[in-house]
Amino acid sequence: MTSKRMLSSDVARVALRLYEGLGSPIALACAEMLRKGQWDGISEVNPDPRSYTNAGAYLLDAAAAGLLRKFQGLPTSHDRRKSAVDKWWQGERDCYRTNERLSPYLPENVLFHSWNGTPEGRIKEFLSLVRKEITNWIGHAPPELAQGRFGPGATYSKKGGRTTVPDKMSSTPSLTRGAIWFLPQWLGTQWGSAIAAHHGEVTFVPGNRFATVPKTAKTDRAIAAEPDINVFYQLAMGRSLRRRLRANTGWNLDDAQEVHGQVARTSSVSREFATLDLSNASDTVAKNLVKILLPRLWFEALDGLRSPKTLIDKRWVVLEKFSSMGNGFTFELETIIFAALSTVVSRQCGYEGALGKDVFVFGDDIIVKNDVYRSLKPVLEFLGFSLNVDKSFYDDVPFRESCGQDFFDGKPVRPYFLKEEPCGPEDYIAFANGLRALGDRLTENGLDGHHRAWFGVLDRIPLGIRRCRGPKALGDIVIHDDPERWSTRWRHSIRYIQAYRPHKTRLVRFDRFKPEVILACATYGTGNRRGGVIPRDGILSHKVGWVTYS
Repeated sequence: MTSKRMLSSDVARVALRLYEGLGSPIALACAEMLRKGQWDGISEVNPDPRSYTNAGAYLLDAAAAGLLRKFQGLPTSHDRRKSAVDKWWQGERDCYRTNERLSPYLPENVLFHSWNGTPEGRIKEFLSLVRKEITNWIGHAPPELAQGRFGPGATYSKKGGRTTVPDKMSSTPSLTRGAIWFLPQWLGTQWGSAIAAHHGEVTFVPGNRFATVPKTAKTDRAIAAEPDINVFYQLAMGRSLRRRLRANTGWNLDDAQEVHGQVARTSSVSREFATLDLSNASDTVAKNLVKILLPRLWFEALDGLRSPKTLIDKRWVVLEKFSSMGNGFTFELETIIFAALSTVVSRQCGYEGALGKDVFVFGDDIIVKNDVYRSLKPVLEFLGFSLNVDKSFYDDVPFRESCGQDFFDGKPVRPYFLKEEPCGPEDYIAFANGLRALGDRLTENGLDGHHRAWFGVLDRIPLGIRRCRGPKALGDIVIHDDPERWSTRWRHSIRYIQAYRPHKTRLVRFDRFKPEVILACATYGTGNRRGGVIPRDGILSHKVGWVTYS
């Protein structure tokens, strides 16, 4: 579709330079669509690595298609929020069907069935094995006293820019009826004491609030803003699940992404492992599945903290899913469920089924032995999950993808995704560094094509700031470049590099808040020596200065 709406001139100019520099058929097609304003066409381009025979050819096309795929300023005709809402409702329908299908296997129903030797009996036996595995990993019960903590984002009560810890502590906290059992613990915290000293009120709400965040140029991602006290303890439960998983299996989610990347890279050559991705995974973890697989006390604790309803488009909807993104334990819970399923299936296929050895799981990113995926796929489908065929790779395909890392025959082929409109010099530095990293991947594949685009971005950076060049280790406060182009100086045997670093920040000062809130913040280690906290979007300005680099 051709649109009269325009892409910003700076982004359009750089994109055109990159397309022309890459020079592949898809890149040149993207250039032609850009000239004609065919924004929907650009957003639809998605080359399939299965159609390529070498890494270089795929990377050229993927780099062209990826540049604007997630760009929020691409003026397409897509209603991104509607796409997210439609997908959310589809997830609820899928969960309803899963809950109905799994109802006979619930602990309270299973005693009424005699399934010896039947397919249903084998399903019951399999689910029992998975439940036993999960129990071995996380124990029979959660900790008696959960160490609650605050997340950085919005909650049901707090949204917009007022989501700092003292802001959250100063408002009337919200919670669901199911979380009432955590009130005694909460009243014993400094946060609870601050509320008790101020007004002593809490607000009961039916559940969470639907929201969306940017995902691609075609669709947003559905999330949920949870009630304040719920998410405080959801995060505690998530951390407990993470710790127990590590203690009892050795699988550390804190560094799992790096491990996934290493396995994906080697498997793109050896084809030893399959990398699997699930569609809409968080929104398709059905309530009955969690009740069947988790130990009773764990289920009761998590069920009490979850939101049973969602406020979406001004109506409350009773949820068929167990939890969604935005819930503080969703990531750890889905990791454990998918890991246990993969482990049991791997053992049934003759493997050890050990996390970190022949099973790797991070959220809904699953890696199993290549011949295991055929047995795992129908299990996942029966339990309500759908394999994302566009992002799952196995058999002789020379491509593997996991945790945002793409490899083709052992070579990195991840595109660069421009996500937001660059405004100030700091944004253009990040843009330039993204193109530079893409250039490194092109070089590793014996290719070129990014330089004109890279120089085009540098032209948008004032000359004085353009001298701030340095190593990747310093992040986006310097333009990544070769060492001979760094601006350095030495003082007392310490090397300093010129950088465009944050200068002024927006400070939410503690003197705005009551003493009880200030004391509670001190207890949680919140704040700095300037007498306040810096919100997530608190950087107001940057300036050229010097930073140490060893």
